[in-house]
Amino acid sequence: MLKISNEQAFQEQISKPGLTVAVFKATWCKDCHFIDPFMPSVEEAYAGRIAFIELDRDEVPDLCEQLNILGIPSFIAFQGGKELVRFVSKLRKTRDEIEQFLDRAIEVSGALAK
Repeated sequence: MLKISNEQAFQEQISKPGLTVAVFKATWCKDCHFIDPFMPSVEEAYAGRIAFIELDRDEVPDLCEQLNILGIPSFIAFQGGKELVRFVSKLRKTRDEIEQFLDRAIEVSGALAK
């Protein structure tokens, strides 16, 4: 997962024509560490369909405020610079819930392409 630490790099990544999922985390977040063991295999399963980027919310507080990121980890799907869907809740996220979100992001992206 590509780690992004500033707003300019974030804007460049989400502006690409393909589907990009931004994962907002923090080093102190227990729920963020909970997803760490399985995220590489999730990323591998969606390779070629989704580009993943990771941001530490403490490194980009203004961006998080702008995007209304309250709970972490938060997942937001972007395409061509536009937000498609987001998966944000204060609850711990399971692998199954994350994969359901990613499938929905692919579905929305496909529907917009038509």
